[in-house]
Amino acid sequence: MSPADLLSPTQTRVVVARVPYSKYMAFKRIAIDHRVMAGVPCVRGTRIPVATVVGMVAEGITFSEILDDYPQLTREDIEEALHYAAAAVDQGTLPLQEPA
Repeated sequence: MSPADLLSPTQTRVVVARVPYSKYMAFKRIAIDHRVMAGVPCVRGTRIPVATVVGMVAEGITFSEILDDYPQLTREDIEEALHYAAAAVDQGTLPLQEPA
């Protein structure tokens, strides 16, 4: 018996197509330029890598604390760095080591 067999004739089956994150995200605040930080993705107009911003958020540093430490950033820059990181992960996987 398949899951479709469990539906009554009046029920509708919804199929959700997974669209890659980057297909619907336009990154206006993130720049990649081989002349800046050797092409590492950075917040546009700065030399602050996306990985630095994402790492700070992962460490539990609040947006307010990040903005105090990096006054050239805006809340929108931080949010877009997080969206960019999500899209980057969506495009590939990172090898993980087995726990010891």
